Amino acid sequence: MAKFVLAYRGGAMAETEAEQEAAMQAWGGWFGSLGEAVVDGGNPFGASTSVGGGEAASGLTGYSIIEAASLDAATDLAGGCPVLQSGGSVDVYEAIPM
Repeated sequence: MAKFVLAYRGGAMAETEAEQEAAMQAWGGWFGSLGEAVVDGGNPFGASTSVGGGEAASGLTGYSIIEAASLDAATDLAGGCPVLQSGGSVDVYEAIPM
């Protein structure tokens, strides 16, 4: 099994307490559906900067690390990510063992 980084981009923040609770339940349910594939549930990102000057331009909003048999399999798992429901996207990267 290879490790893959799921890099979250965009997505709207829940505004009300009820929306925040629903979002947390959606993330918990999705992680639960991934089971043992989850290596590190990750975290959202806060403020950022870029070495070389200025604010980071990537727009990344968080990450998770999963295990999967292939890039295609990892991409399939990423397809259920709750960030997609709020207009965001998921970039899937294979982590190369060193």
